[in-house]
This record gives sequence, structure tokens and C-alpha cells, in this order.
Amino acid sequence: MGSRGSFFLHTLLMLALAVTGFSASLNPYYYDKVCPEALPTIQKVVEAAVQQERRMGASLLRLHFHDCFVNGCDGSVLLDPTSTIDSEKNALPNLNSARGFNVIDDIKAAVDKACGRPVVSCADILAVAARDSVVALGGPTWKVQLGRRDSTTASKTQANNDIPSPLLDLPALISNFQNVGLGVRDLVALSGAHTIGFAQCRLFRNRIYNDTNIDPVFAKDRRATCPATGGDSNLAPLDLITPTTFDTKYFSNLLKRRGLLHSDQAIYNGGVTDSLVKSYSQNAEAFWEAFGESMIRMGNIKPLTGKQGQIRVNCRKVN
Repeated sequence: MGSRGSFFLHTLLMLALAVTGFSASLNPYYYDKVCPEALPTIQKVVEAAVQQERRMGASLLRLHFHDCFVNGCDGSVLLDPTSTIDSEKNALPNLNSARGFNVIDDIKAAVDKACGRPVVSCADILAVAARDSVVALGGPTWKVQLGRRDSTTASKTQANNDIPSPLLDLPALISNFQNVGLGVRDLVALSGAHTIGFAQCRLFRNRIYNDTNIDPVFAKDRRATCPATGGDSNLAPLDLITPTTFDTKYFSNLLKRRGLLHSDQAIYNGGVTDSLVKSYSQNAEAFWEAFGESMIRMGNIKPLTGKQGQIRVNCRKVN
């Protein structure tokens, strides 16, 4: 009976971990004894960076997203190019677009000083900084699972292939998320991150000139700063109403066909995700809860733990 009971409890535990998206090797209290000052230090640096430039909150959140979708949440997005590192910074989704690397450097320096040695991984810094950025912009909090280690490799090719393109339709988006173990609810909730931040003209030009599922007045307004040719790096807010506040306006915009990116409007265009978009547009609490849960699941994509990888001394390069 004892053996059967132990097996039953073990099975229940594994099922619970699978359902919640938590990793058995990660936990939110990982640094409590090793360095209790780690998380407060990260929070302090993030808050200062966001106070200086509110757009930075979206940039830090995006770094974590782009890290996790490329071979897991392992800090590979932070590695600079070398003769042996095929840097993801040079991939199309990141080139002249990904930002916030200096803030990550500042966090790493502050945390290592607070801890007395490099015990906090760059991958964990990305995960915590993403959460703290959302909170700093008025959004929800969640318990970040910790204990990741850093990769010693990067892949520009994988970044080009695996980071979801802003040109994707709904079936391709669903497939892209499924490839990393995320579902339809995660797709919609995580798309809500576009309630903050900006996008470059080159990423939404085709939508505002050629898409038909778009509010014509909205399209005309966007064309004023995004010409048919040129101006590729001109910025527009992903949420035209409150681009630096984490709220539900992104979903409200989609109901009015005012999604900036093709992939934004794709999740409200007569498909299986329409009902979730409507729900989140009307219920901030439901969106916040779903977003936190999906961020935890995304943060658990293929983490390096135990003796895998390393704890980088400098987030930009392998030890």
C-alpha cells in the first residue's frame, strides 16, 4: 500500500505541474537563501529604468519573450556576436529593434554586487525584469519561477524561424505557439503584452495599406507617419490609447479593427480566439490572471537547470 500510495502522490504531483505550467526544477524561492537581495535589487533597477523611459518596460518584456521562443528561456538573446556565437541580436526580429540590453547589464552589475558574486543567471534576470516592468506600468504581478541557467550558444537561424512574425495569420500563430508548448489561451493572453510598446513602420506598412480588416480612419492616421516607401523605423504605438499603461485597451482596439500589426488583428478576425479577445476587453481581472499564468508557462520553456549551462559573469558573453 505504501508503494502504491507514493506512486499515486507522485503521479498527482506531476499532473499538477503539467497543468499549472510550473517546472519541477524551477521555483519562485530559488534565491531566498542564496541571495535574498537579488529580487529587490532587480526591481529597483527596473523601476528606475522605466521611470526614466516608460517605453523601456515594453522593451524588457519583449526581450524575455524573444529569449524564450528561441530554444527556451536561457539568456541566449543577450549574447553578442563572436567567431563562435551566431548572435540572435542579428536576427530579423531583433536587428535594430530589440533594446534594453544596457538595462540588463546594469541589473547584472547591481545584483552581483548585492549578492557578492555571480549567482543570478541572466536568464532569470530577463524573467524577473519582464514581470517588474509590467508591474511598473500598472499591470499584474505573478510569482516568477527561478533557477534557470545561461546558455553557451545562440542561434540567429532559430530566432528567424521561431520568433512569431507580425505578418502571421491565426493558424500560423497557433502553430507557432504550439511548437513551444503554448496553447490558444496563451497566444491571446501574451498578445495582450502589446497593450504597451511601439512597432516600426516596416512591420505594419502592409497592414495599413493593404489589409481590409482595418478601420479606415485608423489606417489613414497611421499612414501619416508611415509612408508607402521610406520611414521604415518610424514608430507607432501598439495601443494607440494608452501605450505606456498595462491595461485592456489593446483588446478593445481589436474589437474596433484597430490592431496595429496584422498578427494583432488576426486574433480577432472571425476565428476561435474572438471570444477570448472579447472577454479580456471587458474583464481586466480575467486578462491579468491569464497573462500571469501564461508568462509562467512561457518562462518554463526548456530551461537549463542543475549543471546545464552556466551562470554568466557578463550577460553579453560566455564565461
